[in-house]
Amino acid sequence: MTKLLDAPASPARPSRPGRAGRGASGGGPTGPGRTPLSARGIATGIRNLLTSPKYGPVTVTAILFVAIFIVGGVRYRGFFSGQVFLNLLVDNSYLIVLAVGMTFVILTGGIDLSVGAVVALSGMIAASLLQTGWSPGVVIPLILVLTSVLGLLVGLMIHVFKVQPFIATLAAMFLARGLCYVISQNSISITDATFVELAVARIPLGGNLSITPSVVIALVVVAIAVWVLHATRFGRTVYAIGGGEHSGLLMGLPVARTKVLVYVISGFCSGLAGVLFTFYTLSGYPLTAIGTELDAIAAVVIGGTLLTGGYGFVLGSVLGVLVLGVIQTIITFEGTLSSWWTKIFIGALLLVFILQKVLTARRR
Repeated sequence: MTKLLDAPASPARPSRPGRAGRGASGGGPTGPGRTPLSARGIATGIRNLLTSPKYGPVTVTAILFVAIFIVGGVRYRGFFSGQVFLNLLVDNSYLIVLAVGMTFVILTGGIDLSVGAVVALSGMIAASLLQTGWSPGVVIPLILVLTSVLGLLVGLMIHVFKVQPFIATLAAMFLARGLCYVISQNSISITDATFVELAVARIPLGGNLSITPSVVIALVVVAIAVWVLHATRFGRTVYAIGGGEHSGLLMGLPVARTKVLVYVISGFCSGLAGVLFTFYTLSGYPLTAIGTELDAIAAVVIGGTLLTGGYGFVLGSVLGVLVLGVIQTIITFEGTLSSWWTKIFIGALLLVFILQKVLTARRR
């Protein structure tokens, strides 16, 4: 023991590259003693992010939106202006609300084909009632209640009678579209002063930038949806059902109630989207929003939500809507392309995003 205590201290070993300074003062996480990330480590992190079943698809969507916007800015003069970006929200505010409701449904592994017809029905109800002198303060809540009840009936049909969501919502689509023709076979103009005022109102943001009240409503709906999905038991149950309904039952989650409520939410969002669409068009027409349900589904899928459920984000669906909007804007700036090219590009994007199953299969 005495020899050990009296032995001279061994000379310090030279530090190895990459390990030196680990315990030295001043060498924190960002200090000089920390080895910088290698290019291989960064590449691995990027690959893990892009192939992550949770964050990969929405990350790809964000990159895609930025890339398309940059291409438009390089090709067309004035494309990079702030108002062009804000107009994406102005023109697609109703579709954002529609995509929010569709996100809830698809997260559970379901589908809702009735949303486009419900948008048209909402516009027809609003136009017809306003024409007879009803107050907007009564008409708008009535529309939201009626469309929510329709969603409730669809949800009960799916849960109680075990009808496939595709069939149940297809029936609701035919019902809503038929009711539009019962109300009127022609277009009904909206001349109510409140609706007209909301249609032309602009909210200034400074610097010649402005948005409409519809954009504010859509952003509020998005914020509420994000909070519900990520901060409430209901939201966790929605994800659990998409991950495996049987597992959710074994965990004691309210699966039945949640499955019904997601269709109520979709019906409510469809009614609200219909109201926002009437602000945009100031009319009701039975053929309004034909195919809009496919646009909503495309936006949700492009936004990274898996059709089988369990993975996805509301903000991803918003990005999906913006991707569709920026494609339409580029076609408008081009001036020589038919609007049908939008559908072609959307179809191509959907085929690309179907590959997300391949990218995420090895990470599940």
